Amino acid sequence: MTNIPETGRTSRITIRLIVIQILVFSLLLTLGGRLWYLQIRQGDEFAEAAAGNHVQQVVQPAVRGAILDANGVPIADNETRLVVSADRTELLRQSDDGEAVLADLAELLGMRVEDVTNQVRLCDAETPQPCWNGSPYQPIPITDEATTQQALQIRERAEDFPGITAEPTAVRRYPSPYGANTAQVLGYLGPVTDQEVADSEDTDNPLLRSDQIGRSGLESTYDGYLRGQAGVTEYEVDKFGRVLDESQSEAAEAGSNVITSIDSRVQAVVEQELLAAIETARGTPDPVTGRDYEADSGAAVVLDNDTGQVVAMASAPDYDPNVWVGGISSSEYAGLTDEDANNPLLNRAIQGQGPPGSTFKVISSTAAVNAGFDWDGSYNCSSSYNIGGQSFDNFESSAYGPISLGQAIEVSCNTVFFGLAHQMWQDDGGTDPVENPDDWLFNTAHDFGLGSPTGIDLPDEAAGRVPDREWKHDYWEANEETWCELAESDRDDYEAQVARENCTEGMNMRAGDMLNFSIGQGDVLVTPIQLASIYAAISNGGTLYEPSVGMAVVSPDGRHVEEIEPTVAGQLPANDATIADLQDATESVVTTGSAAWRFGGWPQDEIPLHAKTGTAEGYGDQQTDSWLATYTDDYTIVMTISQAGTGSGASGPFVRNIYEAIYGVGEDGSINEDVALIPDPDRELPEIDENGSIVADRDPDFDVSRTSGTQ
Repeated sequence: MTNIPETGRTSRITIRLIVIQILVFSLLLTLGGRLWYLQIRQGDEFAEAAAGNHVQQVVQPAVRGAILDANGVPIADNETRLVVSADRTELLRQSDDGEAVLADLAELLGMRVEDVTNQVRLCDAETPQPCWNGSPYQPIPITDEATTQQALQIRERAEDFPGITAEPTAVRRYPSPYGANTAQVLGYLGPVTDQEVADSEDTDNPLLRSDQIGRSGLESTYDGYLRGQAGVTEYEVDKFGRVLDESQSEAAEAGSNVITSIDSRVQAVVEQELLAAIETARGTPDPVTGRDYEADSGAAVVLDNDTGQVVAMASAPDYDPNVWVGGISSSEYAGLTDEDANNPLLNRAIQGQGPPGSTFKVISSTAAVNAGFDWDGSYNCSSSYNIGGQSFDNFESSAYGPISLGQAIEVSCNTVFFGLAHQMWQDDGGTDPVENPDDWLFNTAHDFGLGSPTGIDLPDEAAGRVPDREWKHDYWEANEETWCELAESDRDDYEAQVARENCTEGMNMRAGDMLNFSIGQGDVLVTPIQLASIYAAISNGGTLYEPSVGMAVVSPDGRHVEEIEPTVAGQLPANDATIADLQDATESVVTTGSAAWRFGGWPQDEIPLHAKTGTAEGYGDQQTDSWLATYTDDYTIVMTISQAGTGSGASGPFVRNIYEAIYGVGEDGSINEDVALIPDPDRELPEIDENGSIVADRDPDFDVSRTSGTQ
């Protein structure tokens, strides 16, 4: 073996290390150069390519929860339909902004071109309905009534229909069990706006652009429960639409179900009888003018006295809530909003306001007792009451002589309440009021819940109005300039005469204001739900409840039930003796008083019925409004009809029909509990089976047409 000197071996190692270093340096230099080339020379190109990558959301809509009546029967649920939708973004890529596509689509669907184009145009301040009020980036439904053949043609001819899809979709359905519409109570759905999406970002359940939310009624109040949570899967895709990665995925969560206190059978009866009352009134001549009553609208409410829960609520005119599903046409929208339609979207049971007429006298009587007047005292029921040369008359100028407060309610004597109101007004200083007037009438009305919303779980409830001193002054300030300008004019008609008086004295509480207020006339405004709450409180001994429609929220799997307990709003400002006196007086109205002619033969011993009639005078050419407030131990029913005459005359027979259906009372006064709609007022929630489904207790024998006893 040849021995290599140590110095030679070291030189070789050194050379190898130098070579390796050179190679490494060369590689680093090459890599650095390449990086420089990619980042500096081609940086813009790659940045542009990267910018083409984006995150795409695929939304799986949540199944909206059902709304059910007190027996578990669905009054709003879902069904699968073929929905044709349009993508505005894709349509706007067409040379004519998609006009030809929409025209071809209208021909295929058998729709008017105008209706189709209106569906996809965006709403703004200058665009009339119908239009799309949701996000422009989500599919816009054109119709939910496409046939299978139409859907197949859209799919097979995709090149002829760019931006148009036809997919099976779960859509809202309002099945109207037993013929009960329940339209204004249920409400309807509408698309979300971009602003609503932005406002919800920090909430527990943010909105997506594809969401439909409740726009009125129960659909709005309980939207957070019903809507559920849509599932969202996010994909990273390149500019060619190829999926690069799935970033995150959340499964859809179905909405909860809402059980209501509505009994659809009673609801059907109430709707039927309200419409029958209106139609009958339209054929009845006004005894004063001779012309038939207009009877242009009305409302009716049935309340459970011991809970404040709404058993039925009807408003006329009404509409089919299914008209909103899948997009509304121009003609359908006009049918809801034109002046001749008389606003069927308005829920007159909670939003309609008017003077309640003599139904207000239970409040005036309570105020008088609280002010120190004796319930059993003697009060003159003359045919008229005169103040300063102005005469305030009894209805039909009837006179009964000296009577008690209870009898004044029974025969609805205006002049007794005129005298009481005038005396209380004088005690407070009259035209020169004392520093802190007692204002028994105003304060009692407020304590009965008037002038404020009842708190019912339906949106946009009206507050009504108590025209007290504060309101009187505010109203004068708002109208002083107009009144005084008219007062200085040469006009001498009635309007000008009133303006001259109001210009200088409109801020003062005058005797006439108090007299009108005492009998529910003048500037006082009351809603049917407010009046029903008051009479329900008289029935139950004095407890005012916040009326409610929702009874429980049930999770989609049925495992969690959140009951909605009745809420006490307060107590009537009356002691037990006064409440008992009110109960006796309102019973006399039915047996011997102003409503007796409508309730003859009623089984009063078995089912004591109480009532108070009301006839509110109109202004100008307006005819009188009919009010009738009634109650038993279990339920309160209030019906009002605009421009229909007297309370007992217009509403009496039809309110009786409702009671007969509820209790199973025959025309001869006999009671058959087998046909009674609610034989047990203490109902419990519907049963939930082992699969978590709410069991519907349907009544196969019920026929609403058989309950009508047109009289």
